[in-house]
Amino acid sequence: MQRFQLQGEFIELNVLLKLLALAPSGGAAKAMIAGGTVMVDGAVETRIRRKLRAGQTVRIGEQRIGIAAAAASSGGKADQ
Repeated sequence: MQRFQLQGEFIELNVLLKLLALAPSGGAAKAMIAGGTVMVDGAVETRIRRKLRAGQTVRIGEQRIGIAAAAASSGGKADQ
């Protein structure tokens, strides 16, 4: 299983497919999703901009991607 670490609270499904080069373009990502070839947490997902959050799993054929939480930042000031 491949792991994808979030940079914020969520990532949209179509963006994830493009970032990981599972789709060569935005149009290809949309076609894959609309065609029913993408699953999220075991169910076919047809929402192109589905928000993926930590703990979810995306599957495309034999490829599985686990969504991991964003790394905690250590640069902020502590509350006083």
